[in-house]
Amino acid sequence: MKRIGELEKKYVLDVLEGQFKTSRGAEYTKKFENAFKEKFKSKFAISHANGTATMHSVLEAAGIGIGDEVIVPPLTMASTSLSVLHANAIPVFADVDIDTFNIDVSSIEERITEKTKAIITVALYGLSPDMDPIISLAKKHNLIVIEDNAEAFLSYYKGNLVGTFGDAASFSFQSSKHLSSGDGGIIITNNEDLAHGIRKVSGLGYKSLGAMNAKIKKNVIQHPSFERHDYIGWNYRMSELNCAVALAQTERADELIDQRKKIGKTFKDAIEGFEWFSPQHVGQDYESSYWAFACRLDTEHVSWDDFRERFLHEGGDSYYGAWIVTYLEPLFKNRMFRQREAIMKHIYNSGLCPNAEKLQPQIKAFKTNYMSLKEAKKQAEILNSTLRFFNV
Repeated sequence: MKRIGELEKKYVLDVLEGQFKTSRGAEYTKKFENAFKEKFKSKFAISHANGTATMHSVLEAAGIGIGDEVIVPPLTMASTSLSVLHANAIPVFADVDIDTFNIDVSSIEERITEKTKAIITVALYGLSPDMDPIISLAKKHNLIVIEDNAEAFLSYYKGNLVGTFGDAASFSFQSSKHLSSGDGGIIITNNEDLAHGIRKVSGLGYKSLGAMNAKIKKNVIQHPSFERHDYIGWNYRMSELNCAVALAQTERADELIDQRKKIGKTFKDAIEGFEWFSPQHVGQDYESSYWAFACRLDTEHVSWDDFRERFLHEGGDSYYGAWIVTYLEPLFKNRMFRQREAIMKHIYNSGLCPNAEKLQPQIKAFKTNYMSLKEAKKQAEILNSTLRFFNV
C-alpha cells in the first residue's frame, strides 16, 4: 500500500491542468469539504491552511478573546494552546489522567472560573478523552467544547465517531497525520451560526462567504460596488492542490487508518507482560486510531536514553518522546507574550499539572505509519526483544 497513490496524483493533475483558473470556483475545496463532512457525519466542514488555524477560527467565531480563559491539556503539541494565544485569550491548563494520558474532567472542573469560555480537548495519539462527563460539565457552565482531533481520524468513543461530541472538531492534514496533504486542516460542526463565522474568519472576512459558501461568484466580486469585508478575518484558506490530495486521502480513509489500527494491535501484543512498560490505556468503550503507539516507561527500571539506545542498536526505527509540558516551554516560563497584557497576570509554574509532568519524561511514542504490516511486525519484534533485554 502506498500512502500517496494514483488517486491523489489524478486529482492534483486535474488541478494543474485547470491552470488555477478562478472560473473553476474552488472545485476541489467543495469536493473535499463535502466528502469530509459526509465521512464524519457532520452538517458543515470548512477547510483551513493547517490544524492550528482551525482552532483559532473557532475561538474567534465564538467571540472568545481578551481576558477570556480556555481550558486545555498541557501534554500535547503546543499548537492547541497557541491557538488560544492567537485569539488573545488565556490558556488554562488542566491535568491529565495518568493511564490514558488525556485531559481529566475532574481537573477541568477545578479550573473553571467566571472567565472560562471554552474547553479544548485533545484525542492524544488517536485516543478519545472521556467525552460524556466533559460535555455534561460544559453544558452546566455554558462552555464551548472544541475537539482537537489532529491525531484521531476514525477513532471511536462509546460507538460514536470522535469529532461528533463538541461544538466543533478540528483535524490536521500535516505530513505525519493519518490523512495528509502535506499540510492543511479542517473544522467540522453542526452549528450553522458557528460555521458561518468560521468561514468568515478563515476567508479574510469576505461579506459573501458563508457556512456552505467558500467562493465568491465572479460577477459579484468584479463589480465596483461590491463591498468586500464585513468581518475581521485571516487568510487561512486551504489551496486547491492541498484540497485535491486531501479529497483523495478522505476517499481512502478506511484503508489508510485501518492499517494504523492493525499496527497498534501488533505493538500492543508485543509488550504484553512487562509491567514496567505500559501502553496508553484504551478502555472497553474506546477505539484508538493509533496515530502513534504510546507507552509509559518506568524510568526507575531503565532510563529513557538507555532504552532508546538498545532499541536502535537492535535495528529499531527512531521514535519520539512526549512534548515538553506546554506551560514549561520558554514561551510560558519566560512570559514571552508580547503585548498580550491580560495573560501577563496568569502564573505558569512547575507543579501545576503533576500527572502531566510525571508522564512527560516517561512516554515513548512509536510510529505507526508503516505501509507494510510485515515491516511493522519486525519493529514490534525488536521492541519485544528490547523489553526482554531489560527485564531483569
